[in-house]
Amino acid sequence: MNSLWWWALPVLLLPILWHRQKREQTRALPLATARFLPVSKPVQLRVWRWEEVLLLILRCLLLLALIALLADPVLPWRGDSVLVVPGADPAFVDRQARAAGLADARRIDLPGREGYRWLHEHEREFKPQARLLLVGDVAMPAALPRLRHPLTVRSQATPVAPLERHVAVYSRRADEWRTLFGALGSAQRYVIDEQAGPGTGLVIWDLPEPPPAGLRAPLWWVADTAAFPELDKAPQADGLHYLDSRRGRLWSAAWLPPRDAAAARTMFETWQRLHVGVRSYTAPAQAPAVDARAPAGPAGGALRDMLAAALLVLFALERMVTHVRRR
Repeated sequence: MNSLWWWALPVLLLPILWHRQKREQTRALPLATARFLPVSKPVQLRVWRWEEVLLLILRCLLLLALIALLADPVLPWRGDSVLVVPGADPAFVDRQARAAGLADARRIDLPGREGYRWLHEHEREFKPQARLLLVGDVAMPAALPRLRHPLTVRSQATPVAPLERHVAVYSRRADEWRTLFGALGSAQRYVIDEQAGPGTGLVIWDLPEPPPAGLRAPLWWVADTAAFPELDKAPQADGLHYLDSRRGRLWSAAWLPPRDAAAARTMFETWQRLHVGVRSYTAPAQAPAVDARAPAGPAGGALRDMLAAALLVLFALERMVTHVRRR
């Protein structure tokens, strides 16, 4: 949609028309000796001074830079490339690049696993004949984007590194909570703390008394809502009451505390899905179909900083020349 701003280029005619129609206001004064001169019609001569010519050029360039900034142009400058997902095995990347005939191609380190999304946003930067290879633990998108360039995907799932999550339990049955977290079999390691600290990601409040004023954490599981009466009127979804407060996000539900194995699974699945986030699947090795009519990606900005700087400089010059002409 940004390219539609190029239709505003006829606006460049406005400064030209304005400069051509502008006339200086002059006042005619009769002279006593004018009666001895032959009668002739007055002729107005338009003399272009260098300030006016320069001012016209600056104003046209100013409008052109503004339109280009709004259109957000991108000049294709990337050729054949190998897109590398973070954490990819260098030997695997070299092997796949040689197999695809892109051993000498430029390698681009992606900011994350969302390789398809990054390519869709930056596809306008690649030349029309560029060949692309996406290598590593590529996240599988919900729907494959339509791409204009031939792409080969060679994925390699990397093992999930064990994560350590600190949980602070405030309860008279803290041993039961420790047993519950200790029975979880996953790649995550849960550390049960007696007091919340800077690294605490979850606070379990299972006491009727309100917590101290300075106690904060990203997420709270409130097993006894007597300490947080505001949760009674909080919005809910699927039986989960949630509320964002100065202490952090508060959760309260009927399955807190869990009474059986099914409730415990529900509790941890909800935590993983709504707060921690579920790790996306690794995309399979494939070669998506090329669609030459696919719309351009939404991102650009390759020339945005230069155009903004040029716009600022042109505006300053236009103001200075205008001031000089008025003197």
